[in-house]
Amino acid sequence: QVQLVESGGKLVQTGASLRLSCAASGRTFSNYAAAWYRQAPGTERLIVAAINWSGTDTYYSDSVQGRFAISRDNAEKRVYLQMNSLKPEDTAVYYCAVGDAALITGWGYPSYWGQGTQVTVSS
Repeated sequence: QVQLVESGGKLVQTGASLRLSCAASGRTFSNYAAAWYRQAPGTERLIVAAINWSGTDTYYSDSVQGRFAISRDNAEKRVYLQMNSLKPEDTAVYYCAVGDAALITGWGYPSYWGQGTQVTVSS
């Protein structure tokens, strides 16, 4: 069992940077791949970025490639999402998730989800 709690979401202006953090509990966190998803109102939840268990391999959606960076600290049981050059279309609830290695392909389905943190980018 893994519990996930996101933090760091807030209202920012276009072009700003923001770092989201996800705190995990549970002894098996380091066994899992981790990912960030986002969901805007009226849309489906989509993967943004993923990272393998060791942090040596990552995946990014086309919409955030080059602007966002995912990282993890297994000793601290945390996953981070550094978001730069934010745009209004990045506005969404951002969810942290963990699951098996398939997450790193962008097509896996997580085993555990956090409750989400709201990011709003004003124009």
